[in-house]
Amino acid sequence: MIEFILNNEKVIYDGNPSITLLDFIRKQKYLTGTKEGCREGDCGACTVLIGKLNSNQIEYKTINSCLLPIANVHRRHVVTIEGIQKSQLDKVQLYFIEEGASQCGFCTPGFLMSVYGYLLTCNKIDLEEIKNSVAGNICRCTGYHSILRALEKISRTYKFTDTITERCKNLVAYGLLPNYFDGIPIRLSGIKNVKRENPKSKSAKRIVAGGTDLYVQIPDTVEVTQNYFINNEIEPSVNIGKNRCSISATATFEMLGNSEIFKKIVPDIKSYNKQIASLPIRNSATLAGNIVNASPIGDLTIILLALGSLVITNEKRAIKLEEFYKGYKNVDLKKNEFIEKFEIPIKENGLFNFEKVSKRTHLDIASVNSAMMLQMKNGKVAECRISIGGVAPVPLYLRESSSLLKGKEITSELIAKLIEVVQSEISPISDVRGSAEYKRLLAEQLVKAHFLELFPEQISFGMIA
Repeated sequence: MIEFILNNEKVIYDGNPSITLLDFIRKQKYLTGTKEGCREGDCGACTVLIGKLNSNQIEYKTINSCLLPIANVHRRHVVTIEGIQKSQLDKVQLYFIEEGASQCGFCTPGFLMSVYGYLLTCNKIDLEEIKNSVAGNICRCTGYHSILRALEKISRTYKFTDTITERCKNLVAYGLLPNYFDGIPIRLSGIKNVKRENPKSKSAKRIVAGGTDLYVQIPDTVEVTQNYFINNEIEPSVNIGKNRCSISATATFEMLGNSEIFKKIVPDIKSYNKQIASLPIRNSATLAGNIVNASPIGDLTIILLALGSLVITNEKRAIKLEEFYKGYKNVDLKKNEFIEKFEIPIKENGLFNFEKVSKRTHLDIASVNSAMMLQMKNGKVAECRISIGGVAPVPLYLRESSSLLKGKEITSELIAKLIEVVQSEISPISDVRGSAEYKRLLAEQLVKAHFLELFPEQISFGMIA
């Protein structure tokens, strides 16, 4: 039994828990303002708001409803474009009209929901950040300039001085949200949490967390299978202990990007996240999903590899991430075994960099990606870990290349030798993302980019070009 609030209506659903929220919204509730476009989380036409109760306050985030199983909205507030409707158009909607930011109108609900999501969650209005909030929305009519003008008007109109906990109530007062939003916290608190069995006892079922890959790769299989859904009332966490960071398996990309603890290890993680996926995807996609998916070019997988991460399973096995992959799409998990958390050693004076090349700069699958972690001591490399994706059947930890640097000073000669060793460790193939020769060139260039980024005063482009 799944209970939630859809706009201003309480819903009790006892059907197939594996169907997507989008299909329920459109085909069972006939709320067709939420559009069906790519069904892969790329176009943003299906964007909705999902509100979760946290200490008597509602925290909202944008989600691609085409990839979200309805099981994951239990005890949530689901808001579609119809749920924003008021007796008169608000300023956000009027600005879109005034600037011609809506032409055929197909994508407009998704853009608007992304904007409302940003207004609900931002600390203050920032033009670049409001642009980033709609980065997962595609429009084929406008050329985007009219949309950008509308966003600029919004950024000039609203200058929030309130706190996030007061924001929802104030947006109601501003006329940007309907009045019924004020009563949602009390109504959600009246819905009981669902108790779910341990997934270990559900060996015949597929474990689904965010669903952002499964509902793209095998949607028909997932929707007809009796799946196990992660209990989304268990709040994932990022904790720090003695020389070690512990991250829940169900922590999302966006949670990691906003974690002050993780930023101490990877200071630019928020910037890297913007290359990896759009905000609605980052709000759903989980670390464990990215790791178990076993893509040879999984961006977070490559980052965690370079950090020397351990995979901790429910059987209390601690597996080095570089030993977790046994072959293409083959991971070291026994029957009934699943990932519970990740542990990352914290390196004093650690340096980190991530590089990625794809056909688009942002929100695209990498042709080749790479990460490097260095620990320096007295001007020499005390420890080094280099990972690379897209050049082998598995996400690859470069053992020999990493060992080469240990105990040495960074010089252009050392980098030239390193590139030779890297080339000996990789085995790219030609595919839709590039030829084998092209990928070897990218691997060389990304290794150089690590040193240009981390040692700008020691290494220049001319020295290693």
